[in-house]
Amino acid sequence: MNHQKHRDISQLCIHTITTMPWKIEEAAKNFSEAGIKGITVWRDALEGRNIRQTGNMLQKHDLTIVSLCRGGFFAHKELSKRKAAIDDNRRAINEAVELGTSMMVLVCGADPSQSLEESRKQIRDGIAAIISEAAAAKVKLAIEPLHPMYADTRSAINTLAQANDMTEELNSSWVGVAVDVYHLWWDPFLEKEIKRCGENKNLFAFHICDWKVPTTDLLLDRDLMGEGCIPVKQIRSWIEATGFTGFNEVEIFSTVYWKGDQGKFLRKIIRAYKEHS
Repeated sequence: MNHQKHRDISQLCIHTITTMPWKIEEAAKNFSEAGIKGITVWRDALEGRNIRQTGNMLQKHDLTIVSLCRGGFFAHKELSKRKAAIDDNRRAINEAVELGTSMMVLVCGADPSQSLEESRKQIRDGIAAIISEAAAAKVKLAIEPLHPMYADTRSAINTLAQANDMTEELNSSWVGVAVDVYHLWWDPFLEKEIKRCGENKNLFAFHICDWKVPTTDLLLDRDLMGEGCIPVKQIRSWIEATGFTGFNEVEIFSTVYWKGDQGKFLRKIIRAYKEHS
């Protein structure tokens, strides 16, 4: 990665949840004024809003709407809950269309009252049930494997190998993977699986942040790139070696940063992106 590219922010995207205290209108204005070109929108940021008008507002700020986050949560022991999850994912596909994005991130879910294998089967079946709607809407579905610490309730897809297996089994150009360094940095097979994902044209998204040491909360204590132990630059080099040219999406859940001045936080994100990703 040459120095000029290293300092370039044209591929920087920020998730609305990263600067959660800002309403989406504030985030759009401030991201745009800072020269940021990408935004990923969390569904909670759209509550009470006309989604189409919100998407138009984001585009007027010259922001590419990288994806809608999040669909998924397919795994449930009760059939009625599995059907409700599929219905919600169909609604999310429609929201993505209204918003003006061509991708939806899937946090696939898990049910601790059943085996991981059963949860994975339900995830596969749930995604299969919505592929035709996603294809008709031209919305890609990006499976995001989550760290094993979330295998109880958040996701039974915990390695990139599992995500690759599922996308290959589903065998649809509308289903791929979102690689998040927070969830996958520990995996000794990560480089190999990123290469596999890219070769199969299944690498849809790339999320970055850092793992704070010591961490005080396994969900809400992520950190800026360069402040923890994740080799973000190295992983990005593996991602780009596949030919991936998409956005680098900063996704930070942090009660510490949410309590602070979001303008200062935004400047820190940009600096950390330039220096440590």
